[in-house]
Amino acid sequence: MIWRQALLLSCFSAVVLLSNAKQKIFMQESDASNFLKRRGKRSPKSRDEVNAENRQKLQADELWKEYYEEQRNEFENFVEEQSDEQEERSREAVEQWRQWHYDGLHPSYLYNRHHI
Repeated sequence: MIWRQALLLSCFSAVVLLSNAKQKIFMQESDASNFLKRRGKRSPKSRDEVNAENRQKLQADELWKEYYEEQRNEFENFVEEQSDEQEERSREAVEQWRQWHYDGLHPSYLYNRHHI
């Protein structure tokens, strides 16, 4: 019974999404017929053609920006992880060196630090 409800709910949401998308994607029939008319090579573009081209360019630019922003964020995260790992390895190596070379005569480094 639950799977029927889930199936019904998903079908209903798909219909709602498609009806909203149809309004945004498709244009009126009269606009479409005027839009697809052939024009001469020297005749100027109509306002609708210019607007459609500009919308496509803006959408392509937005997709380009999103893609490269995502790539940049991934690279920054990678670099940050690498530097954190390197810092951790360096800190461990220094700590091991201090433990190995501690002579027992003076207080160890950990107790000799200045606390701010």
